[in-house]
Amino acid sequence: MAADKPSYYITTPIYYVNAKPHLGTAYCTVMTDVQARFRRACGYDVKFLTGMDEHGEKVAEAAEKNGFDTPQAWCDSMEPAFADLWRALEISNDDFIRTTQPRHIAGVQKFLKVLLDRGYIYKGAYDGWYCRPDETYFTDTQVHHHEEERLAAGEAPADPAHPLCPDCDRPLERIQEESWFFKLSAFQQPLLDFYAAHPDFIQPETRKNEVISFVSGGLKDLSISRSTFDWGVPFPFDEDHVAYVWVDALINYLTALGYGSDDEAEFRRRWPAQAHIVGKDIIRFHCVIWPALLMAADLPLPEKVFAHGFLTVRNEETGKVEKMSKSRGNVIAPEEVMDLLGVGAYRYYFMSDVVHGTDAPISWGRMRQVYNADLANSWGNLVSRALNMSIKYFDGCAPARPGTWDEATPLKDAADGVYGRYAAHMETFDYQGAAADIMQIVSAANLYIENSAPWALAKDPDKAGELELVLWNVLEAIRIANELYAPFMPAISAEVRRRLGLPAEQDAALEELCQWGGLAGGQPVEKGDPLFPRLQD
Repeated sequence: MAADKPSYYITTPIYYVNAKPHLGTAYCTVMTDVQARFRRACGYDVKFLTGMDEHGEKVAEAAEKNGFDTPQAWCDSMEPAFADLWRALEISNDDFIRTTQPRHIAGVQKFLKVLLDRGYIYKGAYDGWYCRPDETYFTDTQVHHHEEERLAAGEAPADPAHPLCPDCDRPLERIQEESWFFKLSAFQQPLLDFYAAHPDFIQPETRKNEVISFVSGGLKDLSISRSTFDWGVPFPFDEDHVAYVWVDALINYLTALGYGSDDEAEFRRRWPAQAHIVGKDIIRFHCVIWPALLMAADLPLPEKVFAHGFLTVRNEETGKVEKMSKSRGNVIAPEEVMDLLGVGAYRYYFMSDVVHGTDAPISWGRMRQVYNADLANSWGNLVSRALNMSIKYFDGCAPARPGTWDEATPLKDAADGVYGRYAAHMETFDYQGAAADIMQIVSAANLYIENSAPWALAKDPDKAGELELVLWNVLEAIRIANELYAPFMPAISAEVRRRLGLPAEQDAALEELCQWGGLAGGQPVEKGDPLFPRLQD
């Protein structure tokens, strides 16, 4: 552990194992990976956590439906689907937690005991609405309000015996069972006070307003146990109950750091987390229930929860734009997109062409458009032309850094201050803005080549010094742009670094690497095959 570096702890949600990961799952994970890679490049000691949510009624049903003897056997069979996809997508997670692991179970049981000892849970009876697909509870008020909204939109009334879920519009069911309750109602004002004191806790702003409105409307105590099935973490003080799957799942952010183990040194060093990345559909769990649980356990709250939007597709039958989800059967497999674009361009498209706080329509046509414009025609073409001219005009090597390298040129001007602009965008998860910062350098370099015409300079022996300066400027711009692209396209950036003859591992922080003048030159370079062969319709 790099004790001399500041810690940066970032997490994805842990994903349900009732089906294989889909494009939306991968979107969230790549988004988290880009931030983790950026922070490492800036000198942070990063811990990037992802994993699988393996408990709950839905998982037990999936195991039975798929012919497995036990839910555990089903979960074990699903682990490669996630691990293999993350490896293919160049995900750099430092840990992969499973909620059936002993380290997690021990931490959940400790947390429940802390809540009991501090007087924040009690035993009672639950009678209310339950969404089985989402494993979510709803109050009569929430259900009634959703029905009013549906009727106002001109939709047909729902069956009163099975009203529709406010989140997914599937039928709810009424359940009555003995349960342990968490005193969520006690934290209405503490939560509102916390939001006011920490305005950046919930991002983007629209999600913060949504959460504040929800909490201001009143909080009721939350059922946090189930007694009608046993696939979950047993309560340490009541063997007839298992933890509600969402409470179980949220605590993974602690147990992955060793909370509840014999050695909690990493937990003490890294908690609270700097960022939880989640989908907007689970923001209430992360911005209401989770902080309230932490307050009850007298633990610090995470610094930030960023809620991204949904990837959407158009339903060909209804014409409606819908959230992409496994339950709706409208998913695009990540492998299909990787087959079309390649991994680097896959990552670039979803990170640069999507505003991460809003819903984003996905189309094959737009993928091709972004790929060809940004990567094939602009970035890939720039790298290929510059390396080809270096090989042709300088005997296979990069030109040496000229004595006039620090003089003002369009490329030096484009690179000046780029790290600050880029880092400010990355800080707020505005990857679209960060990619635009890089593209300004790339576009400037392509224009500089056209205006400088190095092929013409090469024909005049008296212009040898000018040719050297022009190509060094272009390669220096490529070097800086490539370092900024690395969190987006790590393997592609490593390949560009290799072709430039640069060390595979940089020994300086990103800010320093972005300073103009870092390319000494003189090293052998390689053109290689096209980084991004142009896609045809």
